[in-house]
This record gives sequence, structure tokens and C-alpha cells, in this order.
Amino acid sequence: MSTKKEDLLVAAEQLFYQHGFHAIGLKAIVQEADVALMTLYNHFNSKDELILEILTRRSQVYMDYLEQAKQQATGSVAERLAIGHLNWLKHTAFNGCMFLRAKEEFVSEPDHPIVQLVTNHKEDTRQLFLSNGLTPTEAARLSLLFEGAVSLAEISPLDEVEDALMALVQHL
Repeated sequence: MSTKKEDLLVAAEQLFYQHGFHAIGLKAIVQEADVALMTLYNHFNSKDELILEILTRRSQVYMDYLEQAKQQATGSVAERLAIGHLNWLKHTAFNGCMFLRAKEEFVSEPDHPIVQLVTNHKEDTRQLFLSNGLTPTEAARLSLLFEGAVSLAEISPLDEVEDALMALVQHL
């Protein structure tokens, strides 16, 4: 990947995460990335295409956090996945769920590719839980706990969120 494209993706993700998708225009992105507008259009046909790539990358990074913890941590599968989720929160998701924010901003178009990508990401996460031996009920509960931890982390100290999440996961 070219450094200019990477600069665009990093700048756009940061701006979208801080301000929202509709609030940020392409001018702000190219200014933050220090590239020409034509450079953006050389890599992306539209703002939506840029958002889709950012969310796709973010989804992969999240899944990588879960997989790494599943392999490295100790405890039950749910506890190891929770450790991965908490590591994600600590390093990447301090400002809430970017996926749900995207869905909120594009909800008026339920068939929009961004809405579909968000839905697929959430379903892929649930499928990961199921493929690691959790029952459908356990997977649903773990999903609820993870979503709640993201929301709570926006307003509470992360160590409190971590303690609460791990205590609840132990009771799955």
C-alpha cells in the first residue's frame, strides 16, 4: 500500500472517529493527511468507499485482537476473548463503537453497503464466539457484555469496566 493511501486512511479514521462520518468532508481529510484531493480520488472513488475500507480494516484489527488473546491468554474461551476485547478498548476504541456510529449515520438507508458491513461485522463476531464452542445463548450474552463494555468505557475508568466485564464473563 502506498504511504499516501495509508496517510489518508489513518487521517480519515481519526477524523471520522472523533467527529462522525457526515461531519467530516474530504477537504478536511486531505488537509489532515497532507495530500492533494486528486490523491484521494486516485485511491478511492467516493467518501463511502473510503469509509468502507476504514471499517473493513478496523474489523480485521478487532478480530486480530480477539484471536491473539484467544491464543495467548489463559482461562475459559470467553475470558480469553474478553481479554482481547479489553485490549482493543485500551488501544483502539476509547471513544465508543465506530461501527455502531456508522450504522447510526447511515440508518436511513438500510441497504447501504456501510450498514451491511456493520451488520456483518457484528455477526462475524458472534460467529467467532460460536466457532469457539460457545452456545448461542452464551454468544449472545458475550456480545451484550462486549457492547456494554464499549459503551461504559466512554464514561467510566477502563479499570472499572475491565473488573466488571471479567466478573460477568466468569459467570457465563
